[in-house]
Amino acid sequence: MGCGKGLTSVFLAKEYGITVFANDLWVDATENLRRFEQEGVADKVYPIHAEAHALPYANGFFDAVIAIDSYNYFGACENYLPDVFSKLVKPGGQLGFVHPGLKREYPKGYPDSLEGVWIPEMFNWHSKDWWAHLWGKTGLCKITACYDINDAKPLWRAWADWSLEHFEEEWGEPGDVDTKLLDADTNDDLTIVVMAATKK
Repeated sequence: MGCGKGLTSVFLAKEYGITVFANDLWVDATENLRRFEQEGVADKVYPIHAEAHALPYANGFFDAVIAIDSYNYFGACENYLPDVFSKLVKPGGQLGFVHPGLKREYPKGYPDSLEGVWIPEMFNWHSKDWWAHLWGKTGLCKITACYDINDAKPLWRAWADWSLEHFEEEWGEPGDVDTKLLDADTNDDLTIVVMAATKK
């Protein structure tokens, strides 16, 4: 879900030999197909263009569904897991995500240190405990992992440095958002959240 230009999908196909349905709204499926062909995985990775709330898949079709750096944009509401995400996998199937977050919750939604660099799209960044509660209270799945990635900031910095140089060329928008965030995060409040669960 939210595969972007499909790099994670290519990785999964090459490293694990699995079949991947690479779903994204903003990146053209034909463009992704050309990338998958160039990487030699077009027989394992299928590009799909669909919005996260209007998916063309049958209930229980997948063994697993994951979202890398995207779930927070469409799944931070009460009903997305029960109405959409969990229905994609069969009982016993795996669900998971990895995306930016905060180490704890803040009354105004973000720490004081990020005043001035926080943008509205980030109000769906939450702590691991917030996400665990959102999924756990549904009773639909058993959470098997929920943690902040160790040394998340150096990993994030590598992406920020790349974005500073290439993001505007690739996406047509300024690429300094992550750099500004990381530079402002003097109290080390930012993290990368990982969560995985098994559908009951």
